[in-house]
Amino acid sequence: MEMTKDGFWDLIAEAKKRYGQDQDGSFQWLKDQLTILGPQQAQDFHDILHGYQQLANQYGLWSAAILICEHGCTDDGFIDFRAWLIAQGREVYLAALADPDSLAEVEAYGGCQFEELTDTGNTVLETLTGQSAYEGTDLAACNALAAELRQDIAYGGGIGYPCEWDELEAHFPRLCAKYLEPGTVESMLETDNTIWYSGSPDIQKARAGGPP
Repeated sequence: MEMTKDGFWDLIAEAKKRYGQDQDGSFQWLKDQLTILGPQQAQDFHDILHGYQQLANQYGLWSAAILICEHGCTDDGFIDFRAWLIAQGREVYLAALADPDSLAEVEAYGGCQFEELTDTGNTVLETLTGQSAYEGTDLAACNALAAELRQDIAYGGGIGYPCEWDELEAHFPRLCAKYLEPGTVESMLETDNTIWYSGSPDIQKARAGGPP
């Protein structure tokens, strides 16, 4: 029996209900449930989770994560942040993609990183079968799954824009009020310190039209 996206979110919600901010408890409970459900459900959980992570791979959300995470947010850190975001449940996840500033209303914990969640399905599948969920992922099926998951997402207007220091407060007023230390923007501008590498073609393309 295959897992649906509703079944996925039900598991996430139940883990959150039972364990709250205890990520170790949530991870262990999800592993136990997937072990009971079997290899196919573990693979499906893996694919759905990674589909939602990929759909959340947006510069606007990454800008918000840089504000929320205490020591900034690297490439790997943003993967772990997206896993943490998914662990908050469907409503929080969808709201953040519609408006990343909505995360000002979500309690930050665990460094806003949940590295273990990303590998939950793979860990269970390897234990049950000795096979990797990454190797068992079918590209065409994953593209179809991503298209299905995308139907529930209403991206906000600035979700693809990588904000620089002098643009943050306009786009994330609540997050800046909560997390941005006074004087940070001025200090960064005075030292020509940028958030993004301006030499990156991807960044150049994303910023080409200016802020939305």
